[in-house]
Amino acid sequence: MTVHLTITTAGPAMSLQDQGRPGYRAEGLTVGGAADRTALIEGSALLGQDAGLAAIEMAGSGGTFIASADMRIALTGASMAATIDGEAIVWNASHLLPAGATLTIGGARNGSYGYLHVGGGFDVPMVMGARGSHLAGGIGGLLSSGDVLLVGKDKGHATAMTLPVSDRFGGGKIRVVASMQTADFDKETLHRFTTTPFRRDARANRMGVRMDFDGEGFSTAGQLSIVSEVVVPGDIQIAGDGAPYVLMYECQTTGGYPRIGSVLPCDLPLVAQAQTGTALTFEMVEMTDAIAAQARYLAEMKALPKQVTPLIRDPATIRDLLSYQLIGGVVSAEADPFTQEP
Repeated sequence: MTVHLTITTAGPAMSLQDQGRPGYRAEGLTVGGAADRTALIEGSALLGQDAGLAAIEMAGSGGTFIASADMRIALTGASMAATIDGEAIVWNASHLLPAGATLTIGGARNGSYGYLHVGGGFDVPMVMGARGSHLAGGIGGLLSSGDVLLVGKDKGHATAMTLPVSDRFGGGKIRVVASMQTADFDKETLHRFTTTPFRRDARANRMGVRMDFDGEGFSTAGQLSIVSEVVVPGDIQIAGDGAPYVLMYECQTTGGYPRIGSVLPCDLPLVAQAQTGTALTFEMVEMTDAIAAQARYLAEMKALPKQVTPLIRDPATIRDLLSYQLIGGVVSAEADPFTQEP
């Protein structure tokens, strides 16, 4: 039997995303993939499945969904109000979505991108080795109301599991290493860059995030003579108006703006999840420290399944309470309670 998830109402910027398509930069296509890679790994830990499976990325707000059969779901990334048939469910946790029930996901409360995962992942056609949409590259597209998504075979069973909520949703300090043109900026400009309070600008998408700030713009004397060269996600370009732009996973493959630094991959989720107006600052770190920080992050991601714990739920609010085995192993139907230990 095939299992489907129907999108009855889609938010304004909803798409299928996975880990992206590495290896196509020479053909003009950047890696793409989920804006918040950490959220994908969290979803895989909650459902006990591969982190490469595609999930629904919801920018700013979610939508409504109906399952054709019972299915496991997990909700990660920016916290959004979520209900199943009107009953509130916990974010950063896994749940059972019964057949025919309506899952409703509202607006983001503390970040920019929320993620809906399903047990087995979404079984849409592979394109260049991935299932996710690359919106800037014209692969796939935004999901719409009425779309019906095929769900892959789910090999797991556990639900009502949760993970500790990370602290990547409130902005803060972003670690940066030197990039190709960092040395072209004078010491005063670099000092001002690392001491300026920035704000996440409303001008942001899956290609890049502009930083808003007060005061004079940033520049280097030789910025007009830079030849276009390879750029990568995390690079911080200084545009013609003097504002820094942090390039994200759907950025262009080459660029001619000077790069004052490059954000550590483990800190890119902080940039992606910052809401408009969120305060951000940049800190230059040595490459050895950056490598160590990235290694710690990867180790933490690998250890996430060990941090999954049962979700503590109020029995009065459990819709499928009778499906749980609540007393097995506690008493014996054959033992004499007056003469034998149960």
